Amino acid sequence: MNREMTTSFLLITFAICKLIIAVGLNVGPSQLLRIGAIDFDGHLTVHSSDLASVSSDFGMLKSPEEPLAVLHPSSAEDVARLVRTAYGSAMAFPVSARGHGHSINGQAAVGRNGVVVEMNHRETRTPESLVRAEEMYVDVWGGELWVDVLKKTLEHGLAPKSWTDYLYLSVGGTLSNAGISGQAFHHGPQISNVLELDVVTGKGEVMRCSEEENTKLFHGVLGGLGQFGIITRARISLEPAPQRVRWIRVLYSSFKVFTEDQEYLISLHGQLKFDYVEGFVIVDEGLVNNWRSSFFSRHNPVKISSVSSNGSVLYCLEITKNYHDSDSETIDQEIEILMKKLNFIPTSVFTTDLQYVDFLDRVHKAELKLRSKNLWEVPHPWLNLFVPKSRISDFDKGVFKGILGNKTSGPILIYPMNKDKWDERSSAVMPDEEVFYLVALLRSALKDGEETQKLEYLKDQNRRIMEFCQQAKIDVKQYLPHHATPEEWVAHFGDKWDQFRSLKAEFDPRHILATGQRIFQNPSLSLFPPSSSSSSASW
Repeated sequence: MNREMTTSFLLITFAICKLIIAVGLNVGPSQLLRIGAIDFDGHLTVHSSDLASVSSDFGMLKSPEEPLAVLHPSSAEDVARLVRTAYGSAMAFPVSARGHGHSINGQAAVGRNGVVVEMNHRETRTPESLVRAEEMYVDVWGGELWVDVLKKTLEHGLAPKSWTDYLYLSVGGTLSNAGISGQAFHHGPQISNVLELDVVTGKGEVMRCSEEENTKLFHGVLGGLGQFGIITRARISLEPAPQRVRWIRVLYSSFKVFTEDQEYLISLHGQLKFDYVEGFVIVDEGLVNNWRSSFFSRHNPVKISSVSSNGSVLYCLEITKNYHDSDSETIDQEIEILMKKLNFIPTSVFTTDLQYVDFLDRVHKAELKLRSKNLWEVPHPWLNLFVPKSRISDFDKGVFKGILGNKTSGPILIYPMNKDKWDERSSAVMPDEEVFYLVALLRSALKDGEETQKLEYLKDQNRRIMEFCQQAKIDVKQYLPHHATPEEWVAHFGDKWDQFRSLKAEFDPRHILATGQRIFQNPSLSLFPPSSSSSSASW
């Protein structure tokens, strides 16, 4: 044992002894001392600042709880060493991977008895991304942020096909859910664009998996909420990157016409199509100029009154067309042909033109503005739902025109996707219809704001939305789900539950991984008290 390792071991031993005396531990001290004795290539820390940095998440809905230790791995083998130690301990302790900490309900938490694996590439000395331009893929570390993947692939004139709206999320984090944005109607979610994975299972085994190798694990991990393994490497499919984007927004006063146009646009799959189709609901004037709107100039904000005289709910269709500088003479003609098929309010066309990378990174620019005003690190009681196409009109009447009133406290996204672009073998859950909508209520709670902006008001509104869907028999599925009881999880997974449970028994039999999701409880881990709510929001 070298000097550096000896020092680390003594510090961890001291910290563990303090915890045993101060709060008590459900994990035996002899097992915990084994952690400090592991010869990691990276480093294990019990420093107070490191523990505090992983004790909360973007949602800020849970009381911060520091873990026992934090591992900054340098390789997949580091992660495997830790998980093998947990698996082999008399009382298995929880291990959870953390990417950029963008979960909402503490899904990456482990409680005071567990160890967090800090996967963020910017915080660790992990393998660099490797682009294979001739084979059109990139190999990336599971903790790599998508913005860094974009920068690396653009050096070769390439880019991933499917995105999330916000790029400062980890690859492993989005692939453990699905990863969706306005490209999903054509390319499918991010999990439909993965060629191969390296995964550390709940037994501490490093397994390579793909369509040809360990297929069951491959599909189970994609959308698997971290339950079967920690993604340490992903091979992502690439395409030639465009240079520029024509970004267009148009408004609708009729929900029926709005959704008909969206559904028409996602049915197009040839060369003549838009490359991105999203939309959002406007129930108050502030929304159209909110944090998503790097689109509009601050000197020329959009006024709802200019297109709506009665103050009713409006719907904004958001579309883009990618192109190269060499296509500048034909792009206008292509867009004109596509726009002629749409039935938006004629006076409501707003257009801007920008670099491809600037469009993809649009939300981050707004984030910086909110951070400067101390409006980013606030509670986020987000609620994300997949709504079947056949019931989206009922949802509009009951929620957009009913429960929400005329205040939203944040954007409300709505856009359709094609189910045939999702692989049914993945663990991701969606409605049983060929077209379904994402409805994302991305609200921020303000302690000193109006009553409609306060956390309890917004959480109660989420509860009312879920109750409305249940009473109206709208079979919604939570995206980035959060459920409080085993029965709710069984209902969430539906026909996929038996397979999901079987994969857990095979690849994480001691229920070590991702215990913050609260899907499976290890009887030896009394980490989380029973929840008093069964319908909290999630991201």
